[in-house]
Amino acid sequence: MKRLFVLLLLWSASVSANVETPVILVFGDSISAGYGLPRVEQGWVAMLQARLKAQGYGYGVVNASVSGETTAGGLARLPRALALHHPRIVILELGGNDGLRALPIREMRANLSQMIDLSVESGAKVLLLGMRMPPNYGPEYGAHFAQAYAEIVRDKGPAFVPFLLKDIALSPDLMQSDGIHPNEAGQPRLLDNVWPALAPLLGQPARH
Repeated sequence: MKRLFVLLLLWSASVSANVETPVILVFGDSISAGYGLPRVEQGWVAMLQARLKAQGYGYGVVNASVSGETTAGGLARLPRALALHHPRIVILELGGNDGLRALPIREMRANLSQMIDLSVESGAKVLLLGMRMPPNYGPEYGAHFAQAYAEIVRDKGPAFVPFLLKDIALSPDLMQSDGIHPNEAGQPRLLDNVWPALAPLLGQPARH
């Protein structure tokens, strides 16, 4: 009986800790998964956790990003991630692989819209991180790709970063040799691009 009582106390403490620590779920592809970086702690998502802690925000960050992920794959994975982590904020960083594979833009838009709906229905705020296509994909495809994000924001109203790689993508010293993924030096720039749109969703720091 005493053992059962102790186990119940431990379970209760665990539940309380989970309730008291709001979660930011980062749900993206290789850019958020830290592809090509020597160590995972060099990635912008790890830097986000460090910045939140330094500024007194009591959030835990869960990185559920998968290299190579498309919006279709993300949509299939998201319900389980929402049920598992109960995030307060969802950062969606998907669509780039759809574009690089020239997948139908209307399907990408529909998938992202459904992910936003699922996140909002679960009680989370959403930050959508937009991407752009390299010039070799042609101006028409690039324009339609960018327009898809604008239409999602118009229809669904998430917080939005128009281009995650702004001031990074065209700087060789901030990019890996593949020209697609930021290197170690580019990671702080990624966080700086995300932070202004994320900060209003955080509320007040736990300590002042």
